[in-house]
Amino acid sequence: MADNDLQRRAVTGPDSTALVGSEFAEVAISVDGEGNGPRLRLEDLRSGRVRFLDALELETIIWLPEGHLRQLLDPASDRWREDA
Repeated sequence: MADNDLQRRAVTGPDSTALVGSEFAEVAISVDGEGNGPRLRLEDLRSGRVRFLDALELETIIWLPEGHLRQLLDPASDRWREDA
């Protein structure tokens, strides 16, 4: 399967993975069913760091005011710091 096909495929179950990338980051996204309920498994392909987000956490991101989201996306706050 070509990388472009993988990027366009919907993430629908535990065996499905999609890649989301740009010139700044590349993340693998899949659905994890090992917790108390389904949740997204997000993996930073550069560092290998993994984060799981459940429905409440995803909804919180959706409802964040634009200013709060911009604050979260500021790479200088955590991402490229030596102590992060």
